[in-house]
Amino acid sequence: MASGGGKMQTDLSDGLTALARAGIVDPARACIVGGSYGGYAALAGVTLQQGIYRCAVSVNGVADLQLFSRVARRYSGQSRVFVRMLGEMLGPTGDLRKRSPRFSAERADAPVMLIHGRDDTVVPFEQSAKMADALKDAGKPYELVQLDGEDHWLSLGPTRMAMLEAAIGFVQRHNPAD
Repeated sequence: MASGGGKMQTDLSDGLTALARAGIVDPARACIVGGSYGGYAALAGVTLQQGIYRCAVSVNGVADLQLFSRVARRYSGQSRVFVRMLGEMLGPTGDLRKRSPRFSAERADAPVMLIHGRDDTVVPFEQSAKMADALKDAGKPYELVQLDGEDHWLSLGPTRMAMLEAAIGFVQRHNPAD
């Protein structure tokens, strides 16, 4: 399956296809849920790819690779090693916009839940806020759950439980058992 998200993204959808062929999963009932990079993968799975997932949940995920790259470079102090590694991970800077779910929100083909810690310093809350705005502007179904006082790792037990309850409830609503 082709994707603007790159090989790591197509590996996920190819894995789902292999599990479906083996009779392990029903491909018509797949949702994608992930945190951090997995949150990016969840968003990319319904914006940069189509027809694969019934819903997506992104927890502290990256929605805008350009913004993430700028913020990460600023915090790294322009470290040559970090900048090189970021370039290898994200590809040429010109590709970042087309590989960013935020800029393909109008292509979202499934409901999206965005869950994000307000105090996340690794992937700032702004990522989910901007994705929510893009989905809203595109008229796509989404929910935004803000976890007040929470960091990237969901270090607080009560907010970790809130995240799990929200994600499970969302998946159950958009992918019911019957």
